[in-house]
Amino acid sequence: MDEEFDLQRGRVVPGAGSYVSRQGSVYAPGISAETVGARAVFLGMVTLPPEGRTRAHVHEFHESAFCLLSGDAVELCTGPRLEHRELARPGDYLFIPAGVPHVAVNRGSTPAVFIGVRNEPTAQESVVMRPELDGLVS
Repeated sequence: MDEEFDLQRGRVVPGAGSYVSRQGSVYAPGISAETVGARAVFLGMVTLPPEGRTRAHVHEFHESAFCLLSGDAVELCTGPRLEHRELARPGDYLFIPAGVPHVAVNRGSTPAVFIGVRNEPTAQESVVMRPELDGLVS
């Protein structure tokens, strides 16, 4: 087995480079299948720029959870027609069940920084884009 993915020991993973996800947020994966050979969990930092938003999408088979570390108010829109709206502030946790359409909107003037975890180890796993819902959130 490649020592980089030796699952017989723990690892310290330095902060890695980031990329823009299909959803539109900036991902900086920490623990994932790609970084350490994780089999069941993804953990990373997610950033939404000021006045930025994700595109409407679902994670078909996986739950997602986030903690808003810094920024201003972030609006979480969920539900079949994105009709459920809640504001998250730093220190709040967000939970998105598998298969639930959602959009996150940074309503502030500073970047919104989250720590995110998903019970699927790959960075983009079961993401299904829902462009027909994008116009429901401004």
